[in-house]
Amino acid sequence: MNRKKKLNKIFNARIKKMNAKKAPSNKGKYVSKAERAKLEALENEQKNEKPSEITE
Repeated sequence: MNRKKKLNKIFNARIKKMNAKKAPSNKGKYVSKAERAKLEALENEQKNEKPSEITE
């Protein structure tokens, strides 16, 4: 009985892992802190450029 239970436990764990890999991930791609700062700086530059173009 214990041998069957152990094998079933291992089998079910493998199935669970396989199903988890198949499931779509809602998590976005990792962006480093430095990259976020760089993107934020670019956005700020673009925002500063747009109002000056409108006033001219």
